[in-house]
Amino acid sequence: MPICVAVPKEVTAGERRVALVPDIAARFKKMGVTVMMEKGMAETAYFPDELFKDIEIAGSAAELYQKADIILKVQPPTEAEIEQMKSGTIAVGFMSAHKNPDAIAKMRDKKITSLAMELVPRISRAQSMDALSSQAAVAGYKAVLMGADLASVFFPMLTTAAGTIRPAKVLVIGAGVAGLQAIATARRLGAMVEAYDVRAATKEQVESLGAKFVEMDVKAEGAGGYARELTAEEKQQQQEKLAEHIAKSHVVITTAAIPGRPSPKIISKAMAEAMATGSVIIDIAAEGGGNCELTKPGETIEHNGVKIHAPLNIPSEMPVHASEMYAKNLFNLLGLMIDKDANLNLDMEDEVIAGSTLTHDGAIKHEPTRQAIEGNAVVRED
Repeated sequence: MPICVAVPKEVTAGERRVALVPDIAARFKKMGVTVMMEKGMAETAYFPDELFKDIEIAGSAAELYQKADIILKVQPPTEAEIEQMKSGTIAVGFMSAHKNPDAIAKMRDKKITSLAMELVPRISRAQSMDALSSQAAVAGYKAVLMGADLASVFFPMLTTAAGTIRPAKVLVIGAGVAGLQAIATARRLGAMVEAYDVRAATKEQVESLGAKFVEMDVKAEGAGGYARELTAEEKQQQQEKLAEHIAKSHVVITTAAIPGRPSPKIISKAMAEAMATGSVIIDIAAEGGGNCELTKPGETIEHNGVKIHAPLNIPSEMPVHASEMYAKNLFNLLGLMIDKDANLNLDMEDEVIAGSTLTHDGAIKHEPTRQAIEGNAVVRED
């Protein structure tokens, strides 16, 4: 009997992205697997049921969970959803283990294999499966549009009968995927763009997009493509240098986020207060508390005439393309687990599968998560 890949509706409030789109559903069918989705699953991303050809539509989540071998999601499964899953089911999606310890423990105890998209190794072979990067690209693009909308100035230079208007000055802090997309988008809109990252290796990428790299002596390359945490002295040097550039910017976009940890505070209250009235800070690291000391996640505030916008779940605001990209990430990851005969082969010797696995066969496989959860006396139900 073919394995069943199933996709329920997202139950998290405000989540409009979906884990399956019509094109990817058709590709799964070509692999020989059974595809099932809950009725109306993709409507939040503007994909009505009739666009999904020759797949089974479940009338309820309960029906879907009882037939599913592999469940695809965007947001972490809730405890109520986990309760409906069969033992041995494979669940794939963002898991946010640090925010959902009880759900992770429940998956462990039900012997559900969970693969966390945020744990996909950031190696060349796994680039097509890197959902953190695909969704960060959406966030970086959208952040610039938010900044342009809230800004009190034009982004491009304009020559008018009333004179020439100089372009806006935009500073992007963090030159990861989101930051680079923000740089490219701000440049397309005609702004003068500067960018800073503690990883000196990003200078070439920043300059290739037409932005000016903010140079300083602080270097903080870390493991896995992330920056290491700065020392107190390095933070002081960083802030002094950045303060000059922030004060001259019309729009500052901050993107410095570390999965599973609080976002580093880069913009102090004093630095924000030194900005000109009418300036804007777009803090897309708000999920982790934000990069600005004044940030209130999920809110837009004004402090001394400076707007600080801290949106949550930005990719969900562009659900069509965000869903298409995410669904393709999932498909590529499952391609490592489904062989040419449509049989399931969960190869724990594969670096990508092993690195992505959070729970398997009654155990938490991701060591930091295991220590955090089992160290807090979460009891297994044997």
